[in-house]
Amino acid sequence: MACATLNANASLISVQTGQRSTGSQSSAEAYRSVVESDLKNTGPGYGSATLDSYDNVRSSWSLGAYSDFAWKSTIDFGVTAAQAGNWDFRAGVDFDYGSALFIDGQAVDFKSNNMWWSGSYANASQILQASFNLGVGNHTLTIYGIEGCCDGAVQTQFKYGSQQFASFTKADGLDRVSDVPEPATLASLTLGLGLIAGLRRRRNKRN
Repeated sequence: MACATLNANASLISVQTGQRSTGSQSSAEAYRSVVESDLKNTGPGYGSATLDSYDNVRSSWSLGAYSDFAWKSTIDFGVTAAQAGNWDFRAGVDFDYGSALFIDGQAVDFKSNNMWWSGSYANASQILQASFNLGVGNHTLTIYGIEGCCDGAVQTQFKYGSQQFASFTKADGLDRVSDVPEPATLASLTLGLGLIAGLRRRRNKRN
């Protein structure tokens, strides 16, 4: 079936929190597992929100909890033919018990130390980063973190080609793409189904 592409806004940024149950983990996959479980521990100060920007984000500002939370943020974004190729990602985070970075479900970086980037990407032990080759289509970047005390600013950025690093926002130009049938295709499909139904009725009358 022929399809047309429909731009579905730009990046979609969401964050979820729950009350933490543990501390540092030994792998990115362990962070994902623990945080996903802790997201079920909801209550006042925990929950989910959609953000306009992933720049200077704090749990206490978005959801309320200032300490003792498990963090999951998800960025859904699109890559066009002109943008396809090597991409660089970096995230400055503030999580006492470490954090992990996934791209399209694949673990690409994690740190188990006390992470406090404090607005600087100079110290690699305090940030998450990765280079990844992305093809045309929709992609997902996910960050898991575990915070004890206390809530600090988090930022996630990208760059591709000759671009400079920029924070993900709802106006970053990384349009997610949805496949929708073209009007002409829908008309042809409807006509075809009508003809098939008509032939079946004629056969039934003959029988």
